[in-house]
Amino acid sequence: MHLESLTDEDIPLPAGRMVTAGEGDGATQPLWLSDGPAPFGSWGRIRAVHARTGLWPLLLEPLQGQRDFRPWASGELYPEGSSRPAGHDPAALLAAWWEGCTSVDEEDDPLSAEERLAVTAPYGAVWPGLAPGRTPSEDPGGHAAETAEVFLSFGTDARLGLVEAASGAEALALVGWSGPANHENDTGRIAAVVADWERRFGARVFAVGFDTLRLSVAAPPATLEEALPIAAEHFAFCPDNVWQGHCADLRAYAEHLVGADAWTFWWD
Repeated sequence: MHLESLTDEDIPLPAGRMVTAGEGDGATQPLWLSDGPAPFGSWGRIRAVHARTGLWPLLLEPLQGQRDFRPWASGELYPEGSSRPAGHDPAALLAAWWEGCTSVDEEDDPLSAEERLAVTAPYGAVWPGLAPGRTPSEDPGGHAAETAEVFLSFGTDARLGLVEAASGAEALALVGWSGPANHENDTGRIAAVVADWERRFGARVFAVGFDTLRLSVAAPPATLEEALPIAAEHFAFCPDNVWQGHCADLRAYAEHLVGADAWTFWWD
């Protein structure tokens, strides 16, 4: 990892170290991690020179209540288990996940078919297809930097991470993050959908936790009609956002997406 490229850009780094993932001959160092909290302004400055340095910044959150800053400082990262995001069709992935989330196993499912499909109203079991993209009204990178600063202002203990990657979506796969493993154990597939959101909605990855993902969104839906198919994509991508959230169905979830310029995902 070419950390000296940031020195060339006159961007100082706090104290930190390379994190080793794996053991023996298979060990890699996919991540640089700061020793302490991420400095204010660091995310935006590093992101602004990404095209020249190739380093994507992440604000990394630990598993709550864990002193060893899992999974980042503990090296619980599995880059060898991630496929290439570019090798996947995001629409096909979302459609397959949707089918898996709306199908019912009569023997093992605690919900009846009616209860399960009521959650995905107004679509039921029918995958609505990809939502149309929107044109950002502001620079996605600048918006992401502002969102990252607001996030840090809440007093989080997030540390600064650096990954050598072409984008935030690609960084998720290259670093070997496994947060969504209970839903999808190939982070390359998760990253493929995030990359598509980068293109369609000006989304940018700015923070990642043990099992959480935070995106800034420069082109959020402006109406409930625009938000509904995006809500369907969110459900397929991260059903726990709806199943274990505070919304009775997709329509209620979509109402929260209207004008929302940051999206948060959590997998149980």
